Amino acid sequence: MSSHGPAQKMTARAGGPLKGIAHVPGDKSISHRSLILGALAVGETRVSGLLEGQDVLDTAKAMAAFGAEVTRHGEGDWSIHGVGVGGFAEPEDVIDCGNSGTGVRLVMGAMATMPITATFTGDASLRSRPMGRVTDPLALFGARAVGRDGGKLPMTIVGAADPVPVDYVTPMASAQVKSAVLLAGLNAPGKTVVTERSATRDHTERMLRGFGAEVVTEQTGEGYRITLTGRPELKPQTIAVPRDPSSAAFPVCAALIVPGSDVLVPNIGLNPTRAGLFTTLREMGADLSYENEREEGGEPVADLRARFSPDMKGIEVPAERAPSMIDEYPILSVVASFAEGSTYMPGVHELRVKESDRIDAMAVGLRACGVEVDETEDSFTVHGLGAGGVPGGATAAARLDHRIAMSFLICGMAAKQPVSVDDAGPIATSFPIFEALMRELGATLLRPNA
Repeated sequence: MSSHGPAQKMTARAGGPLKGIAHVPGDKSISHRSLILGALAVGETRVSGLLEGQDVLDTAKAMAAFGAEVTRHGEGDWSIHGVGVGGFAEPEDVIDCGNSGTGVRLVMGAMATMPITATFTGDASLRSRPMGRVTDPLALFGARAVGRDGGKLPMTIVGAADPVPVDYVTPMASAQVKSAVLLAGLNAPGKTVVTERSATRDHTERMLRGFGAEVVTEQTGEGYRITLTGRPELKPQTIAVPRDPSSAAFPVCAALIVPGSDVLVPNIGLNPTRAGLFTTLREMGADLSYENEREEGGEPVADLRARFSPDMKGIEVPAERAPSMIDEYPILSVVASFAEGSTYMPGVHELRVKESDRIDAMAVGLRACGVEVDETEDSFTVHGLGAGGVPGGATAAARLDHRIAMSFLICGMAAKQPVSVDDAGPIATSFPIFEALMRELGATLLRPNA
């Protein structure tokens, strides 16, 4: 049983080639930030192309609970009447962030330097995830956190009445931690500084600048130093959300491993802090090209064309690339299963604390499908069987994790025998049109008794 209702088993099996155009949803990272920064601006922010997955909808509800006026005008078309930096009202009820680690951590940061109190919860997966990585730096501003089991949800944050700016070095590569600190710094006087050793996705910095905040990024001997000047008046914006590269990963990777496939995925955001998967696939020998490259709203964008690639080879993925593709390792491990030789993926300990332990989830499921996988605490290696070589014939546990569920369904589209997932329900959190989109391309997806 998942928090999304009864478990929804789904099976994928090999069929004909995948063909056509895949219009994937809006970028989840940018959608979350559009809502939060719109709520912290003064006036009306308009957003088109917003991802309407459950994760983002939960963030929209949270912004309304803190006093912003959030309105849906049509598919992907939203407006947010903000309350200004420091203007959040105390919510009347518990804030339920569902499955979204990004949503809860960014919202905690946004409210932590205001003199209000809020309690946060989520589904079973989110309640198992560590929040100390965010609440520790928020305490430096003067906020207090009281949680369950040493720092898990449900958790109450008592915002700082007299916040102070901080100078914080992130102990791990995490855009969520960096963003939470920067959002908290908005309502602190003076300059808040975040230093990260490896560059993580920089949507927060780009969007803060777009809303009128003063944000300076410098490369130093320690890594990347981001300085935010507090107490700006954020100006409302008109935002066109690019399509999500993490969602694009699924039709792209399916096309690479299903014989005869040719799929175009238009309008994909190719921010260099997000595009590591596509770089890796090309290094493996994937027939993956960028067409119509351009810039929209300060973000690089292109149309991706992916064709069946039977001659892909296993590689060692550079550890320093991990922050730019951390969400894509599950689907990369599936592609690696259909490549020749071994693909070694180091520097990925962060996968252990995502919606599930993604290293273990993929290792267990791929082994059940006949693929040899080695794992350590910080790495895993997939020993590929070549195009068409994966036996399949297993049911994988999704573990309430949308990316695990989608990855094994893609595996089933190219394996010798069908592959099932015990619960496809969590897919709705990030990619609610996944099933319909893949069917339209020609994939065979089966539901029991449907």
